[in-house]
Amino acid sequence: MIRSFRAACLQMNSGSDLAGNLSQLKNMVTEASGNGAQFVLSPEYCLMMDGSGRVMREGALPTDGGNVLAELKELAAQLKIWLLLGSLTLKTEEERIVNRSYLIAADGSVVATYDKIHMFDVTLPDGKVIRESSAYRPGEQAVIAATPWGKLGMTICYDVRFPHLYRALAQQGAEYLSVPASFQRQTGKAHWHTLLKSRAIENAAYVFAPAMCGDHQGNRQTYGHALIVDPWGEVLADAGEEPGIIYAEIEPARVAKIRGMMPSLQHDRPYVFGCK
Repeated sequence: MIRSFRAACLQMNSGSDLAGNLSQLKNMVTEASGNGAQFVLSPEYCLMMDGSGRVMREGALPTDGGNVLAELKELAAQLKIWLLLGSLTLKTEEERIVNRSYLIAADGSVVATYDKIHMFDVTLPDGKVIRESSAYRPGEQAVIAATPWGKLGMTICYDVRFPHLYRALAQQGAEYLSVPASFQRQTGKAHWHTLLKSRAIENAAYVFAPAMCGDHQGNRQTYGHALIVDPWGEVLADAGEEPGIIYAEIEPARVAKIRGMMPSLQHDRPYVFGCK
């Protein structure tokens, strides 16, 4: 039987200072490891967070992640932990950049990457318009990665509003779902907890959701409340509104137990639309 493990989700308040964000991230990862975490997850935009698409493009890393990614791979190897970089922004051959999540193994190798599929093109309740697709190139591939504890389905932030993605990941064997985010404060207050608990319950999977919090350059406010949710929908840890680290003891056998009790993944049926 696969043993339990300790997971840690980071809650950060990153800005447009790459060096400062990197230092904060490395310190938090090291602290989490020192507190027994074997799997550490960081938020979306962990190394660059600004409301300006121009600033994000200018601050994007080289396509291969450059020295920054190399440093973080080395850190994971030194600490002997698995590390999810919620997302880095990377240059492409076109003007738009990509928003990419990296899963790094305890030996420092990159096990999997995922490019955010769904673009946050919305109008917020206060009338503020955000168009991620103007600065970011959407991904096209769903990703499941093998870890020592089971399969991880990788997603990012706005993806959480598209339940069919998570269903597909679970149907392909994902027992854990990562949702690193920089969720907007206005929508977070209304929807964040409900959406994450729903994705956990629907798929009988653990959900890991490291998050951004506070105010950021470029008139951007994020909600915080990094969460770890169990397969029954119970919130195991909630980071609140300030930067910090949350932890939870993860029991892999709980996924199988709940899926056995409530085998809804086996009950999906094809259907057609009829008009009357």
